[in-house]
Amino acid sequence: MDLRQLRYFVTVAQEQNFTRAAEVLHISQPPLSRQIQLLEDELGVKLLLRNSRPIKLTEAGKLFYDQSLQVLGRVEQMKRATRQVGKNERQVLSIGFVPSNLYGGVPSMVKRLQHRRPDIDVQLIEVLSVEQPEALRTGRIDVGFGRIRADAPGISRFLLREERLMLAMPIDHPLAGVETVPVPIEALSTERLLLYPNGRRPNFADQVMSALNDHGMQPALVQEVSELQTALGLVAANAGVCIVPGSVRSLRADLCYRLLGDESMTTPVLLSYRQNDSSELIDMVIEILAEIFAEAPPWIEYSTNRLVKGWKRDD
Repeated sequence: MDLRQLRYFVTVAQEQNFTRAAEVLHISQPPLSRQIQLLEDELGVKLLLRNSRPIKLTEAGKLFYDQSLQVLGRVEQMKRATRQVGKNERQVLSIGFVPSNLYGGVPSMVKRLQHRRPDIDVQLIEVLSVEQPEALRTGRIDVGFGRIRADAPGISRFLLREERLMLAMPIDHPLAGVETVPVPIEALSTERLLLYPNGRRPNFADQVMSALNDHGMQPALVQEVSELQTALGLVAANAGVCIVPGSVRSLRADLCYRLLGDESMTTPVLLSYRQNDSSELIDMVIEILAEIFAEAPPWIEYSTNRLVKGWKRDD
């Protein structure tokens, strides 16, 4: 097999249709089908269920798809690194994040990283938690900060901290009060709950609903919106209440924030990276995060930290 066949297979798997895949690859369909058939013949297994609409992967195909993404992603990393060395270009570190991470340690970490390594070009890319494993495998990002626990082949994941959930509401809301005094979960039974985001699942909205369901709560009124800022804007307009990570409570001064439920009502902050990435920049990111956590900045007040100074990755 060769890299061309891997790219063909990955494209078919992603498009779930030979015709669309051929268009994306700018080739005709017969040679595309022929190359996939040759690949299956060499492996001795079927990778695709061709009779299904859309085309689906077999169990072997799912495994081969994940492995193909890793191989192609590694090749792109090699090409990029080689070009940078050959052209004396600045090294690039691409960091994937979800919006709520911007109210935690990511901005401070980036500033310190740039100060220590001014030769590095740090790029911040918004990537949904569920999309970060593939973005890592394909080389689109080098490090990911997300909130969804999901194992992925070839990806190492580390829990940085558990962050308490808080209820955001208008300052004149009946539940408004001291932020350190938790709001009982049953108090939400008659509230309109605003959830975000409403995109690809699983996401933070699913995480919130799962936590509520674990406590025997099924909100009667739920509205999903696209993003955090939209949800808080609607809260300010008295359109409902919203459950958010504790670190975002300084985002709007015109709202009241109170801890929600008991200490089990948390959302994780996870760091992900490729298992085969030996870059010293990954270790530097971890080292800087440990330093920041040790300083106990205000946004970390309602968090249980898992990352301690001196922690090293084991892969």
